[in-house]
Amino acid sequence: MSVLVRRAVAVVGAVALVTSGLLTGAHAAVGPAAAAEGKPESFRIESPRITESSGLAASRTHKGVYWTHNDSDDGPYVYAVDSATGKTVATVTLQGIDPRDVEGISIGPGGSVYVGDIGDNFNGRWSEVWIYRFDEPKQLRDVTVTPARYTVRYDDGPRDAESLMVHPKTGRVYIASKSQKQKGGIYEGPGQLSASGVNVFRRIARTEMWATDGAFSPDGTRLVLRGYFGGEMFKWRDGRPEALDRPVSVPVAGQGESVTFTPDGRTLMCGSEGRSSSVDPLELDGTLLPESVAADGKDSDGARGGGGAAGDSDGPADRNVVVGGLTVAVVAVLWMTLRRLFRRRG
Repeated sequence: MSVLVRRAVAVVGAVALVTSGLLTGAHAAVGPAAAAEGKPESFRIESPRITESSGLAASRTHKGVYWTHNDSDDGPYVYAVDSATGKTVATVTLQGIDPRDVEGISIGPGGSVYVGDIGDNFNGRWSEVWIYRFDEPKQLRDVTVTPARYTVRYDDGPRDAESLMVHPKTGRVYIASKSQKQKGGIYEGPGQLSASGVNVFRRIARTEMWATDGAFSPDGTRLVLRGYFGGEMFKWRDGRPEALDRPVSVPVAGQGESVTFTPDGRTLMCGSEGRSSSVDPLELDGTLLPESVAADGKDSDGARGGGGAAGDSDGPADRNVVVGGLTVAVVAVLWMTLRRLFRRRG
C-alpha cells in the first residue's frame, strides 16, 4: 500500500473514531460572553504569507502574540501574529537554515524559541532531523538571527513527527511521533542539547494519538497532544507522562494542526491550516487544568457548565450542531490532506 493510500486510510479511520465517540468532550467557549469575561477569543491568521500554519506557541514576552510558521515550501521564517488583529507583527528570518519540513514550535525557559524541522512525509526516510533555537526578540520587528542548530536522531530509528515540546522549567526537549507503522511515542532529548554532535532522543512513553502538535502548560504539570479531531492530556510527574481519563475535544475548524496553552494555563489555543486559518480557544476545567491553576480554587472541582469547558456535553441540540460541523470539516480535511500529499510528490 502506498504512503498516500495509507495516509488517506488513516484520516478516514480517525473520522470513524471521532464519529463514534465525538461528544465525550466539548466545544470552545467563544463569542461576546467570553470577551466580556476577559477570556481569549478566536482569531484568524490574516497574513497571505502564512498558508500552512503548523505550529503555535504563546509568547512569554509579548501579550496576545503567538509565534507560528508554515509547514513547508516557505523558507527559514517564523512569524509573530497579534491575536487582536490576526496580523503579522514581526518576521524572524533564520540565517543559514534551509528547512525541510518544519512542524513544531515551543518556547523554553528564558524565552528561547525552539523550532522543530522534524517532519517526515515518507514516515522514516530521513535518518536525521533538526531543531533550531533563538532568543525571542524583545521588540516586535522584522529581524534576521543565526540560530543554534541541533541534529536529532531517534533511538529506535527514523519516524515522522509534528510535535515539539520544551519543558518550561527544566528546558528539556521532547518530540511526539506521528506513526502509522507502530503506535506513536513521546521521545526525550538529552538533558542539554549539543550543537556539535548528534542528540539521541529516547522513547519514554507510548501514545494513542496521531499527534499533529503538542505543548506543555506554563507550570510544566500538564502536557497536551492534539490530532486532527481530538486531544489527550497528560499529568507530568518527575519527567514522565501519566495519561488522564478525560479526553480533550479540540474545536472543529478545517485541518486541525496546532496547539498551545495561554500564558495563564487556563485555555488551549487550537490552530488549523490553510489561508486565513482560525485559532480557537478551548477553556479547561477539572483535572485538565495545570496544578498551579487548580490550586487557586477556581474550576478545580471539574464542575460542568460555564459554556464550553473541555469535557462538557450539552445535549442533543449541541450534538447535532457539532456533528454537522464535523461533516463539513471531514470533507475539508480529506481534500486538503490529499492535495498536500499529491503536491509533495509532484
